[in-house]
Amino acid sequence: MRILQLVSCRGWSSDAYWAARMTRELERRGHAVTLACLAGTEARVIDGVRREGVEPVTTLAFASGVRPVADGRDLGRLRALLKGTDVVHVHRGKEHWLAAVANRLISTPRPVVRTRHIALAVRPHAANRWLYRRATAFVVTVTEAIRRQYIASELVDADRIAALPGGADAERYRPLPRDPEVYGRLGGRPDHPLVGMIAGLRVMKGHAVVVDAAARLGARGVRPHFVFVGRGSMEVVVRDTIDRAGLGRQFNIGGFVDDLPAALAALDIVLYVPLESDGMSRVVFECLAAGRPLIASRVGVVPEVLADGEHAALVPAGDAEALADALAKLVRDPAARARLGEAGQRLVGQRYSGAHVAAALEARYASLLAAGAA
Repeated sequence: MRILQLVSCRGWSSDAYWAARMTRELERRGHAVTLACLAGTEARVIDGVRREGVEPVTTLAFASGVRPVADGRDLGRLRALLKGTDVVHVHRGKEHWLAAVANRLISTPRPVVRTRHIALAVRPHAANRWLYRRATAFVVTVTEAIRRQYIASELVDADRIAALPGGADAERYRPLPRDPEVYGRLGGRPDHPLVGMIAGLRVMKGHAVVVDAAARLGARGVRPHFVFVGRGSMEVVVRDTIDRAGLGRQFNIGGFVDDLPAALAALDIVLYVPLESDGMSRVVFECLAAGRPLIASRVGVVPEVLADGEHAALVPAGDAEALADALAKLVRDPAARARLGEAGQRLVGQRYSGAHVAAALEARYASLLAAGAA
């Protein structure tokens, strides 16, 4: 099949990652995929796309709001691109509307597929009813909860929407031997388990909850070392929280890492503890694919795909005491860590790898084309 993917992200987000990941996985399955990104985002988006193995990348203006001149040019480009395309797959509102309009400007409209990456409900106003009920052939969501939102709003019938969580690159994210240099750089110490959290330094990611849990563990005489891998606007606040808790010697801020699989291999336990759902939760699936034991908040996709004690240790979001309890058990039980890591890796391989999601997309595309959907 000839597939056109459109993504207008201005930064390296879950939308851009998912589009790049699926482009690469579909190419591996023998399809011709063109990925179009926002012009001018070479450093912020396109370099990340290329790191996922996608070449070449084309660009469109994807101007914010309604911009008649820029939008007109994009529509002209899209008309030409659609003529050589079987299916067009969009990821955000801007390209969704442009694809819907461009589709009306060609003699044989192509099926438009939309992926929804965030949990914020789509408003069921008249324009969106036209967009989803008349101009969109199929909708993909990254969680079951988002799928249910669409159905409840009556924007999409149940037979035209599917949840396809996951998408981790199981070839890149796999169990690896620990690199001593990376381990040391992240603050690893031979006599203390290294607990890591990979997330942007933002309020909703739960860094303060981790610091609170570490203080509670210390009161019990359990003192693993912690590393926060990532950057963000809250770094000063996070550092201050650590210092006020008197835990400066126990925590390290690892910043951005180029080799995330190597960083994961250095960790004895991985934390995913946001205060609320952030949609795709890609790091969950990457940690599992890498065979790392995971403690995760029961938000978003986590309770939909993971069983507590079988694939990961699950805790209520924002509950520092429950997080401390889960950490205490895993810190003291290497066998339990190994068991969870192995089970999580198997789960991704069986159901949530990028190859698995791409196969499901491929089947849906083929169904739409066979039915003449547009």
